[in-house]
Amino acid sequence: MSCNWGTELWDQFDNLEKHTSWGIDFLERYTKFVKERADIELSYAKQIRSLSKKYHPKRSREDEGRYTWCLAFAATLRQLNELSIQREELAENLNSQIVCELSRYTQELKTERKTHFQDGRRAQQHIESSWKQLESSKRRFERDCKEAERAQQISDRIDLDNKTDGEKRCSLKARQTAQQKKEASEEARKDYVACLNQFNQDQHQHYHTLVPVIYQRIQDMEERRIERICEAMRSSAEAERKVLPVVSRCLDAMMDAAEGIQPRMDTRQVVEVYKSGFDPPGDVEFEDYSASMRRSISESSYLDNRAEGRRHSRKLWPFIRKNKLLTLLSSPRQPPPPPPTSPSPGAVNDSPQSPPPASREPITQRLNDLMTSGSRTRKQCLRSLKRGLSLKLGSGPADCSHLPPEQRRKKLQTRINNINQEIQREREQRDALLKMREVYERSPQMGDAGSLEPRLEEVKQSLQKLEEELRKNQAWLAEADSRLSDHSGRRQSGGCGVNSQATTPGSSSLKQLDNRSPASRESPDGSYTEDNSAELHFKSRSSEFDDDFDDEEPLPSIGTCKSLYPFQGQNEGTLSMVEGELLSVVEEDKGDGWTRVRRNLEEEGYVPTSYIKVFLDSSAKGFVQSSRLV
Repeated sequence: MSCNWGTELWDQFDNLEKHTSWGIDFLERYTKFVKERADIELSYAKQIRSLSKKYHPKRSREDEGRYTWCLAFAATLRQLNELSIQREELAENLNSQIVCELSRYTQELKTERKTHFQDGRRAQQHIESSWKQLESSKRRFERDCKEAERAQQISDRIDLDNKTDGEKRCSLKARQTAQQKKEASEEARKDYVACLNQFNQDQHQHYHTLVPVIYQRIQDMEERRIERICEAMRSSAEAERKVLPVVSRCLDAMMDAAEGIQPRMDTRQVVEVYKSGFDPPGDVEFEDYSASMRRSISESSYLDNRAEGRRHSRKLWPFIRKNKLLTLLSSPRQPPPPPPTSPSPGAVNDSPQSPPPASREPITQRLNDLMTSGSRTRKQCLRSLKRGLSLKLGSGPADCSHLPPEQRRKKLQTRINNINQEIQREREQRDALLKMREVYERSPQMGDAGSLEPRLEEVKQSLQKLEEELRKNQAWLAEADSRLSDHSGRRQSGGCGVNSQATTPGSSSLKQLDNRSPASRESPDGSYTEDNSAELHFKSRSSEFDDDFDDEEPLPSIGTCKSLYPFQGQNEGTLSMVEGELLSVVEEDKGDGWTRVRRNLEEEGYVPTSYIKVFLDSSAKGFVQSSRLV
């Protein structure tokens, strides 16, 4: 089937004009479609990158690198970031290879189409003008022929009636007029024939030469437009196909990351991270209180029984209420100051101060901050105690003695590995410098060998420091291993237990806590304190920590006291008071010169016995509600 617009569509000029205009509109719509798709791809890439950045693990979280599920999620986020890069590349290719090219080609196509149709209109106008000339000559020839025929009829009629001389003269004139009309019609005939031949020639040239050429150009333009749309669609698919291998690799990497998750390894890692190496606490002994109920209660025996009960209390020490913690860990450690010679209300600033503070243990310092802090800070402290987090007030000792045995061994082993790596790097650098010095000595023109001496000396000193540090850490590691072996030996022999010796609120209690052996400093909940500067790590024993902490009743008051002199308690465990203040007495002086008092059911501490006047209740029961701050 012939497919030549010049021969098949010779009479469809207007329809061809409409069709080509619609084709250009379609090209513009397709260009806009590709541009919007590129914008969508770019927006998608930005959102994916933002999402990956938002959920990417922070560097401060060391736990992210320990567990396989964290590593898998991090790998997934990295692959998502790579996917966003590929989407951005796809959007850039669509814009540069398709949108820009199609926009430029559309403008060229519009110009070319305008030129072709202008040529077609000129040819159409020419053939129409030739037709009009033909029609005009035809009408003139028809008119002249009719006039000549009428003139001839008139002349013939006059000739038939030719009788007189006047009539003869009219007949001659009629014959001359008929002759002129005939000549005019002949002239119009010739002109008509010429116009007809010219029109036929123009028409043949128009429909067989001009129109086929012009329409063929329009057809070629339309085919090029369609071919360009085909190329654009193919380029769009090819641009997306180029990123598919990378996308497939990203998806394969995500699958590999998911397959790499190992639950059993992660659970073992939890053991490696949090294992303390302590033994579980032993059984709690039964305490018979029925004997004390049968005895008669006096003031002294009541106090002695309470003190004895505290000494034999088996309450786990991280869960003791703050007044008991102050009793165990915050009592004064030096004799109280003597009373002032002339007490007066104005002598508050000149009053003797409490004894200088002794060396503060991190546990007592933290607990004192816990007792004196606000409610919000106290809640955070209690949460950290419950979750078993380390309450760190400063850097730990170099030998990591503040850590539990198992964690200490792992920390020291990690440190030794790092030191070995640094020593290896320094040795490699030293060897490289020695070789360079040998080269300089053999070939002085390459460099001065003496310029390397300062650097060699620096590397030598660094190696000495690292080796000394290595020896210290290895000694600490050997000590930690020996302690772990001792723990395992005690566990097998059944000799491991919890030290439940009596602890009194006086200075002797702190000495007992400080002088215990490392094995006896194991707390029942798994915490460990090595020395006075060690940090305290609390582990949650049960989910009922808050209930045990809040439900315990405070110690009952045994009387009241009135302050005789002002006292500013600056030491740990002491309580400040002003002259004339009424306080509740919780504990009598045990011979160390300090009395334990309470204010407003909240504040508790020790004050010098010589600074107060004590009024003991006869029954030593109940709490004095009238002991308020005056």
